[in-house]
Amino acid sequence: MRHRDVDHALAYPEPPPSPLWHRNRPKARPIAPTQQQRNCELLLRAHHTPQPRTPRTAKARAEAR
Repeated sequence: MRHRDVDHALAYPEPPPSPLWHRNRPKARPIAPTQQQRNCELLLRAHHTPQPRTPRTAKARAEAR
């Protein structure tokens, strides 16, 4: 086997997973159906609200910084 044919990514076994990847976090509490509906409506409204197309002036850009 020539040196170019060796896949060096497979030369060593995969290391064990880090203990930081597995955290014992409390489960998120479920939200009420009315809150789910409100979140859905707000999300849909945000997605369908047209953004203003006017370019920002140099003064507005400077104030934003």
